Order: sequence, then structure tokens, then C-alpha cells
Amino acid sequence: MPTPTPFRSITPSDLSPSDWHPFMVGAVAPRPVAFVSTVDAEGRVNLSPYSFFNCFGSNPPILAFSPANRVRDNSQKHTLENVREVAECVVHICDYAMVEQMSLASTEYAKGVNEFVKAGFTEVASQRVRPPRVLEAPAAFECVVEQVIELGQNNGAGNLVLCRVVLAYFREDIILPSGIGIDPRKLDAVARLGGDWYSRSAQTLFEVPKPNRNLGIGFDQLPAHIRHSEVLTGNNLGRLANVEAHALPTPEEVQAYRHTPAVQAILQLPDAAAQQSALMKLGKQLLEAGQVLDAWKALLLAAAPAE
Repeated sequence: MPTPTPFRSITPSDLSPSDWHPFMVGAVAPRPVAFVSTVDAEGRVNLSPYSFFNCFGSNPPILAFSPANRVRDNSQKHTLENVREVAECVVHICDYAMVEQMSLASTEYAKGVNEFVKAGFTEVASQRVRPPRVLEAPAAFECVVEQVIELGQNNGAGNLVLCRVVLAYFREDIILPSGIGIDPRKLDAVARLGGDWYSRSAQTLFEVPKPNRNLGIGFDQLPAHIRHSEVLTGNNLGRLANVEAHALPTPEEVQAYRHTPAVQAILQLPDAAAQQSALMKLGKQLLEAGQVLDAWKALLLAAAPAE
């Protein structure tokens, strides 16, 4: 694998909160966005996005987000105040079609200003909780707030809001044809990075087979010339190492692959070193095209191409 570049080590307490914050949120990315609606004790609505967010269990179904104290002045968000008064919320997933409106809702309007109105969203009554739902969101979760955990009292300190889902909504067109699960392309969710940056998941989709579906051979069982290749990346090696031993090509299959046009062209190169390098590059190309078995054949041939 390629030699890693140098690292800089940083102790968070050595920097001011405003200087440390961009490092943390810039590196821990992309982060899903919780677009959260709440109400206060008087029934006034608030709608605001939070990227300190994820799901933490499906039975019971638990979501958590963190309205952190503002780094600037240590003040707290209206969302946090609201869930302490009315322990309910609706957590929405934001897609690309609504990202600019969602960002607008993060404006620090005065308490009591309804961000549904300011950001142009359609307010729909929820069924089991008091805060309303955003009609435009492709997915939404009505939640009861189980606990609010204060993680500190300083500028930037988090306040972990643990939410139990009591009712969920999924727009019909994002559900897979099987009726179970969500199509990530149709969801087109956005995620937060550092600064003003977002990512759009539908434009960067790729699949990685789950290792728990099989018992891959592991890095330690890769042939030395493959494991120590300067051509193959860690991702390439990980894909190769996720193949089960019984699924590896047989010696006969490897030798038969020698007669394919791509390999025959490589074997016309003038020396063994050039052939080996070309076979390794072919293996990498095949891997990145999803042709793992053929990649194994090419890479195994690279051990002794001239034989």
C-alpha cells in the first residue's frame, strides 16, 4: 500500500473552542442532518437542523441529536429549551431538493418565530406528538424525548437528546420495490461536512459487501506479492480479503485465464517485471469494476507471469 503522509497531532484543550471546532466537524464527516421540529410550553413552533445526529437502536427505535451550546457565546438553542418544556419532537431527513430551505431555517431568529414560515415549508399536524411535521421531507419520525443528557457547560458543549420513535413517515417513492427498506438514490439525502460544505449521497453511491455475509480469508492470507503491492490500495486489498477460501479460483482457472486477450497482450511485454506490473494494474481495474474473481486470477498470474 502507498506510504502514508505525515500527521499533525492536536490536543483539543490547546486550542480555543472556535479553533478546535472546524477540525472536529471537518473530519467527522459526512454527518446526517436531523431537521427537528419542536414546540415550547406555549405551543410556539421551532424548526432547526442539527448535524450531531444518528440512530442508536431499532428495537426500541432510538434517535439522538445534540443541540450544542453555541461556540460563540455559550448560549443554548431554542430546540433544547423546547424539548425540556415539551418532551416531544419530529426528526426529519433532509433531501437535496430542500437543502437551501433547511439551511435558511438554521438562522437564529428570535424565540417564537416560526421557521416553517420563514423557510417556506408546509406545516402538517403530527398524529402522536404536538410538534408539526414538514410535509416536504422524504422521511420523518415522530418522537418522544426520553432523556436529555448535558455533556458539559462550556462553549460548544453538547446536549444529547435521546428520542424514541413512536410513528414514522416515508414518502412512497423512496421505498424499495420489495416494500422493505429505502432506496438511497431516491432518498437523495444530504449530509453535513465542515464550513459551508454538504454532500449529496445520491451522487456518490457505491456498495461494499458486508463481511458478515461470509468468512473472508483476511489480509493475513493474501499472497505476499498482493499484500505488499505498490499498485493496490487498502480498499482493493480489503475487497480481495473479503472472499471466502472456497470461492478463490482454482489453479486450473488461473491458468485458463492466461489465454484471455487482455492477459495475452500483457504477456507480449519484453520482461517479467513489466508483465507483473501490468497484471497487477489489470487486477486493480477488474476489482474497481466489481469483477473480483477475474481480479484474483490476474493477480495470481502476476506472481510468475512468464511461466
